[in-house]
Amino acid sequence: MSTVKEQLIENLIEDDQISQRKITIVGAGAVGMSCAICILLKDLTDELALVDVVEDKLKGEMMDLQHGSLFFHTPKIISGKDYSVSANSKLIIITAGARQQKGETRLSLVQRNVNIMKSIIPALVHHSPDCKMIIVSNPVDILTYVVWKLSGLPATRVIGSGCNLDSARFRYLIGEKLGVHPISCHAWIIGEHGDSSVPLWSGVNVAGVALKTLDPKLGTDSDTDQWKNIHRQVVESAYEVIKMKGYTSWAVGLSVTDLVASILKNLRKVHPVSTLVKDLYGIKEEIFLSIPCILGQNGVSDIVKVHLNNEEKALFTKSADTLWNVQKDLVF
Repeated sequence: MSTVKEQLIENLIEDDQISQRKITIVGAGAVGMSCAICILLKDLTDELALVDVVEDKLKGEMMDLQHGSLFFHTPKIISGKDYSVSANSKLIIITAGARQQKGETRLSLVQRNVNIMKSIIPALVHHSPDCKMIIVSNPVDILTYVVWKLSGLPATRVIGSGCNLDSARFRYLIGEKLGVHPISCHAWIIGEHGDSSVPLWSGVNVAGVALKTLDPKLGTDSDTDQWKNIHRQVVESAYEVIKMKGYTSWAVGLSVTDLVASILKNLRKVHPVSTLVKDLYGIKEEIFLSIPCILGQNGVSDIVKVHLNNEEKALFTKSADTLWNVQKDLVF
């Protein structure tokens, strides 16, 4: 006797099992799952794979998302501890790693997370040799360098989430001060995603009006309006959120999804993401820092040659030195 399915449906052609826009997220913690739900709600993938070492939690997260399938348009959500579930990924997002503790700097996390990267990157590349990777785990700039070295992929296909979130926080706070939506406040933070990040006050503008032309002291110690405090708030914001809720997640997930959309849709939008900056701005070492990059289907296709004033260039060099002093002693 035929089944209900056989009575209802007559198959005409063999189904194509190969996904065209598969995304794998490695790490099913708060950040990984924030990325997952944002990506699903934006309909950016036709298959989402989740990978984690904690199997019960991983399966629970997968089931929870599957049960919401009516409300988005991703037909396949899978998970597994084995990296074979990531096979044929167009994009792999790395959020796995030791979590930043209350009061802990991103740089102090480094060796713990380097060891984790050594255990996961080769297997991921084996199963998806043509993928692009977005690194989210902290300290993101150093780990992006580590993943680049471990993966053997071109530097243009290994992208650190970098200062995309710092710049979003910067624009939000500028907008709050001006009473303007952050989408209309144009401002960039480059360098380290961390304490030595560099605010480009010279480029801050609304509707093409550079704020520096209204007040040349903007962002300096002698600025009576104390705009410099906005950058301090950006630097301290993650520590504040971690202090209050234990971790950051939502803004990170939204920021990463912004990058995913630019890559998978080949939008060629400009983002401040962490990329190889050797031979740029006088930097001689192989380090990754955030600069404005054009993102498309091949990863970082171009960089925007931003003119830095003397102070900004000095701060960028200092940011590079901060990272190099840690990176040069890494063992991997």
